[in-house]
Amino acid sequence: MIIEVLSIVLALGLLMFFAYRGYPVIVFAPIFTLLAVVLSGIALLPSYTETFMTNAANYVKSFFPIFLLGAIFGKMMELSGAASSIAHSIVKALGSNRAMLAVVLACSILTYGGVSLFVVAFAVYPFAAAIFREANIPKRLIPGTIALGAFTYTMDALPGTPQIQNIIPTTYFGTDAYAAPLVGIIGAIMVFVGGMYWLERRRKQAAAAGEGYGDGHINEPELQKNQSYMNIWLAILPLVIVLIGNYLFSRGFWNVETWYDAGMLKESFKIDKVKNVVSSWALIISLSLGIIAALLINVNHVKTKLASGLTAAAMGSLLAIFNTASEVGFGNVVKTLPGFKLIQGWITGASSYPLVSEAVAVNVLAGVTGSASGGMSIALEVAGKQYLELANAAGISPELLHRIASMASGGMDTLPHNGAVITLLAITGLTHRQSYKDIFAITVLKTATVFILAFAISIFG
Repeated sequence: MIIEVLSIVLALGLLMFFAYRGYPVIVFAPIFTLLAVVLSGIALLPSYTETFMTNAANYVKSFFPIFLLGAIFGKMMELSGAASSIAHSIVKALGSNRAMLAVVLACSILTYGGVSLFVVAFAVYPFAAAIFREANIPKRLIPGTIALGAFTYTMDALPGTPQIQNIIPTTYFGTDAYAAPLVGIIGAIMVFVGGMYWLERRRKQAAAAGEGYGDGHINEPELQKNQSYMNIWLAILPLVIVLIGNYLFSRGFWNVETWYDAGMLKESFKIDKVKNVVSSWALIISLSLGIIAALLINVNHVKTKLASGLTAAAMGSLLAIFNTASEVGFGNVVKTLPGFKLIQGWITGASSYPLVSEAVAVNVLAGVTGSASGGMSIALEVAGKQYLELANAAGISPELLHRIASMASGGMDTLPHNGAVITLLAITGLTHRQSYKDIFAITVLKTATVFILAFAISIFG
């Protein structure tokens, strides 16, 4: 049994190591999966074609529309100038005296409105650099500030956020994007307050030491002083459409669950539980409407770059979905191996409280893979059904499982090898040595918040 367990640990360790080194997960996930299969004495080719590929394909089937439409929506917001207008308006309204708060709020609004994290970083950075320079705040604090606004509470805590980290649990628990709203809001407030306290403390320390924005930086953006921006109310219209549409189509009077006969769906499309697909359907419609709105608010400007923009969005979504699907395939093969039963016992036995155990599993796997969606997908594929059974036995709502899993995925996922962290540092022209300390502090804060909530609900809920 020891060799079977070591084979899984070795495969997972190698996957983490190569991901950290920047090698594509889409290539190495199946390689290390098959290594674990061989060491466990299981049939090689059937494990690859029938388990790995089947489950990877199922993940693509379930979530590719959201990845694709989310990427296109973000690109349309960028090309139309709406994202820049929102960032500029918030930064201008709050001014340099509240530079950090302005950047956090700008990132939060864009992320909660459905714009992808990468587009948010690109859109907000020029304004962040300008206002930090004006306020003489060290540039090295920009990545941590953007991370707080874009990579934390608006990504997975606030109810209704259309980010994929809040949609994935709906498939496993039969919930929707608004699951456990009170817990999500409390968690968001805790992360926001704690994160702002940390960043402001760091700013004051730098000021006391006489450190300013700094010189000799690379990737310094040049904002045109006379650049024109569209009306802020017009710019936020696509975000509002996505948010309102998502609610109306998932919980409101246009709930897509009522659009089709349940018997027909089961007989013709093999959909046994309509609730498991309602959130995806609602978001598909909402993002489609948001894309149309983002295109129409500045169609003359967008149409000149539409072809290249759509190509870039499509390519980005393909890489993202197939990387995550490879991790899901990895997880599904692992759970068939002999040594997994022992590992599963360790993970689920980490705590007698299902919510805490789930938080441990999702956090660890998100950290190992460097991906919030990938780590959560593996954890829920492997143990989601068991957590649901444990929660039902303990009288815990599936909505709480959803919210804790979603928030836990955005905890330790931002370790140094995380793709979003690497991209953010590249955009800002900074290094891990200069800026990762603040990103890690936000990561620890987010992780601690999840466990505080999980324990509190389990003990007092």
